[in-house]
Amino acid sequence: MYVPKYYRNNNREEQLDFIRKNSFGMLINEVDNKPWATYIPFILNGDGTKLTSHISRGNIQWKHFSAEKEVMVAFLGPNAYVSSSWYNHENVPTWNYIAVHVYGHLRIIEGDELKASLKELMDRYEADSVNPVTMEKMTPSYLEREIRGIVAFEITISQIEAAFKLSQNRDKEDYENIITELNKKEESNAREVAKEMKNRCPY
Repeated sequence: MYVPKYYRNNNREEQLDFIRKNSFGMLINEVDNKPWATYIPFILNGDGTKLTSHISRGNIQWKHFSAEKEVMVAFLGPNAYVSSSWYNHENVPTWNYIAVHVYGHLRIIEGDELKASLKELMDRYEADSVNPVTMEKMTPSYLEREIRGIVAFEITISQIEAAFKLSQNRDKEDYENIITELNKKEESNAREVAKEMKNRCPY
């Protein structure tokens, strides 16, 4: 991913924290010499070295998984349009955003390892439900039938690239004005970008 040096974030803990908070990602690999992407939720393990998830067995993407070839997972966070009318000088508009790309080698997981992955995923996303669904509450025959319809996998992370493009190249007046204008927007994304900018203010 192209990231100018003033937008690049090499802080590993911040990268991992971002993935945990924005865990709906896009899995990308090559299928018949073309890029192929699937949007799915991921679980990052405790020490930040592995990602797990699953896709439908009907999705041909899994048939092109290879232990030799890297895959990429893209995670996108808050993003918002920035009008150049907010600057104190003539310039062009832009877009502020946070994105993290993860690269690694993938292996298919089965049996107890697959079930453990599904349990962790379900427990994580059901945690805030009033009546949480759990694998233990499901009929065994139904659960086994559903499991046969998926392909689960684990990605061992080899590299993480992070872009935190938050107007770090602007002067103090422009930077503060962008925050003010973003906070006027109704879109939650714009206000989230403003919050990130305020928390990371370089001035």
